[in-house]
Amino acid sequence: MKKIIILCILCFIGLNIKAQTLYIFGGENHDVFLGCLNCNTYSSNSIWNEYGTYGNSYGMTSIWNEYGTYGNEYSSLSPWNSYASDPPVVVDENGNFYGYLTINRYKSQRATFQLAIILYNNYRSIRQDVSSWYNQIFSY
Repeated sequence: MKKIIILCILCFIGLNIKAQTLYIFGGENHDVFLGCLNCNTYSSNSIWNEYGTYGNSYGMTSIWNEYGTYGNEYSSLSPWNSYASDPPVVVDENGNFYGYLTINRYKSQRATFQLAIILYNNYRSIRQDVSSWYNQIFSY
């Protein structure tokens, strides 16, 4: 039953998030492009493209690289650091701010839209199988 509810939520998110293209920027000045949050898995800029710069687990600018600056749980620039002081930001193509992408619950202006919450709760699993998670979240 719980899996059915999660799948329904994921489908709903896929329908709503696709309306606006969202981008992730990191670094101390948020000037390092970290990929497109809701682009399809075939986009070279997508965090969901396992073979692209931003979706593979070895890329220097990938949030899925657990040993890199932007994917490491101990880096203050990573969304996966519970105490991150300068996590990545999420913006749209017009530069509108959607919040900080961070599991740090105490960070002011933390992104709280549904896709962000799914990433926060599942990032360890997602980094192991990005494509499968893309299909679960965005297929409808």
